[in-house]
Amino acid sequence: MIEIRPVTHDLGDFKVRRALPAKARTMVGPFIFVDQFGPARLPPGHGMDVRPHPHINLATVTDLFDGAIQHRDSVGSDQVIRPGAINLMTAGSGIVHSERSPAPERADGPSFYGMQTWLALPDGKEEIAPEFEHVGPNDLPLVEGDGLTARVLIGTLWGQTSAVTQHSQTIYADIILAPGASLPIEAGADERAVMLTEGTASLDGVPLNLFNLVILAPGETLTLKADSAARALLLGGEAFATPRHVWWNFVSSSRDRIVQARDDWTARRFPLVPGDEEEWIAIPAVPKTVSYP
Repeated sequence: MIEIRPVTHDLGDFKVRRALPAKARTMVGPFIFVDQFGPARLPPGHGMDVRPHPHINLATVTDLFDGAIQHRDSVGSDQVIRPGAINLMTAGSGIVHSERSPAPERADGPSFYGMQTWLALPDGKEEIAPEFEHVGPNDLPLVEGDGLTARVLIGTLWGQTSAVTQHSQTIYADIILAPGASLPIEAGADERAVMLTEGTASLDGVPLNLFNLVILAPGETLTLKADSAARALLLGGEAFATPRHVWWNFVSSSRDRIVQARDDWTARRFPLVPGDEEEWIAIPAVPKTVSYP
């Protein structure tokens, strides 16, 4: 097993823990960016405001444990996501989106806690048309057992298949365990990783460190067991044969394509977000998100 300790970014009102990309590993299956944010509650009258920004050649996945986020994008989507649902935004040839606390949540001070991940799009699909997909809690398979529930967010796990679009073979599940409960971690995917986000748990008796991303050996069947009440994410999928580059909000197999996207955003050639046209995020002098050669 390879264990990656995330880089923590303290944004004042809340923290973001970034496990991928990392020097030890850039990808796990199609997952090329793994962020865990919160838990946090902002002061009354405040909100989370991630202004419009661009993406190319990837799909973003948002999964909330608590709170609400209003997603708007340049293909016209306007969707509030809440716990139990999943947002999949496919950037493809280029998309712009914003993520903000919904207006009704701001008066009392919004709470939020969850995950945002990026999936690199596979060869031949990097430049597909952008689109947005929201799948509610009732449409995601729930695996239940003695002291456990597992939502299958993407892919097929434990005999259940999610209806969420897969651009390449992907597995992603949100697992909640009562004290003493256990669950086998299936070995079918090329690459897999587990992140403990709450409580205490172990993999085949090896304790997991909170928020660290543990990358599993291929083909190895392990058992996740909770010591206390615990929550963990299982993610992974098909290994990519062609390397991917990450620079700021852009992912691509081509460095030249990333340069083009950077120039297009600077020149304001990306489309606007209906209902959120006034603000935008400028490219930073030194991006925090980069791949490692």
